[in-house]
Amino acid sequence: MDPFGPRWRPPGIKLYDFFLYTSAAALVFGKLFFPTNDPLTGTLLAFLTYAVGFLARPIGGLVFGHFGDRVGRKKLLVLSLLLMGGSTCAMGILPTYGGVGVLAPILLTLLRLVQGFALGGEWGGAVLIVSEHGDDKRRGFWASWPQCGAPGGNLLATAVLAILAATQSDEAFLSWGWRIPFLLSGALVVIGLWIRLAVSESPVFLAAQEKSKPEHAPVVEVFRNHWRAVLITIGSRMAENVSYYVITAFILVYVTTGLGLSKSAGLNAVLIGSAVHFLTIPLWGILSDRIGRRPVYLFGAIGMAAWSFAFFAMLDTKNSGVIILAATVGLVLHGAMYGPQAAFFSEQFPTRVRYTGLSVGGQLSSIAAGAVAPLIAVALFKEFGSTVPVSLYVVAMCALTVIALLVARETKGESLHSEVLTERSHVSA
Repeated sequence: MDPFGPRWRPPGIKLYDFFLYTSAAALVFGKLFFPTNDPLTGTLLAFLTYAVGFLARPIGGLVFGHFGDRVGRKKLLVLSLLLMGGSTCAMGILPTYGGVGVLAPILLTLLRLVQGFALGGEWGGAVLIVSEHGDDKRRGFWASWPQCGAPGGNLLATAVLAILAATQSDEAFLSWGWRIPFLLSGALVVIGLWIRLAVSESPVFLAAQEKSKPEHAPVVEVFRNHWRAVLITIGSRMAENVSYYVITAFILVYVTTGLGLSKSAGLNAVLIGSAVHFLTIPLWGILSDRIGRRPVYLFGAIGMAAWSFAFFAMLDTKNSGVIILAATVGLVLHGAMYGPQAAFFSEQFPTRVRYTGLSVGGQLSSIAAGAVAPLIAVALFKEFGSTVPVSLYVVAMCALTVIALLVARETKGESLHSEVLTERSHVSA
């Protein structure tokens, strides 16, 4: 029995692990695992290990998607939880470069690969277990709740780091304080395991299994018959992924290294912005149920392109209130893309290959977008000494997303039970 009801599912709490790494890479990993004379170079090296996690995500999406389309969504969600939580806890006990030399960054990178592999299967499964339980008319709203896992996880990770930064000296934080948030992941594993074992299997998946099973490996069918949907998924994620990591990760580098402000200035902005982000994502999902997925998504992409310049201009004021406003508005615009995304992508693929198509398309885009976004942003800032190239980078990604959305079909209200409808839609699109 599912104590949470047939439609509501709690956000993906293990995104806490992934975003905790992002913040730690921006703030401390460069100093602890890649000590150099140039802080920006150390940060770049730390972000390289961050990017490695994204390289493993498509592999995780492929593996988890294959078995998720064959044996069910629920089992794979439990496995991804254990892999993600275990690797994060292990990071909390890692020796640093000062203790074991080059072995420290090697171990960090290996654990990051496990994180990426797990998250590659986590996102698609979490999205589908909700989308396939919800009704057709309100899928945008129900499917937006797993999306709240991103700001929810970032909110939790940033809150823990902000509290530690405010209550500890820099020396204590670098010595042992940074380990606390990673070790806390163990408690989230217990909570998440209880929740996932209680959630029932997707009724859409069970119904599809009774009719027929895939004749080929799901990934073969995805690329043979649904390659257009994969490309739309990849293109649609470019602006969303890049802008998110510029707002939540690069901001921590820029306000400390570029503007000479304290860690708290960036952490507080991300903290408050993430809280508002968490609350507004379901509202964007509701709006997509009323006016369509594409109009809401397009508004977010175009708005983000314009905001990318105002964002840095507001950071440059060095006023804490203005910095918080810059991050908050940016994340609200991001929510316009992220809110309808889960339903929009789920509606692109038929049930028998939905986990694979959603995961592979979503995670391939993470390499081209999220993996390199902080790296490119830091490199552009280091090279030109200006944030204008960073803004232009965000604008270019927004343009790719707008193109993908313009060639996509509107999917609001489509039934996930109807394989015939989905197949016909892809043939005629």
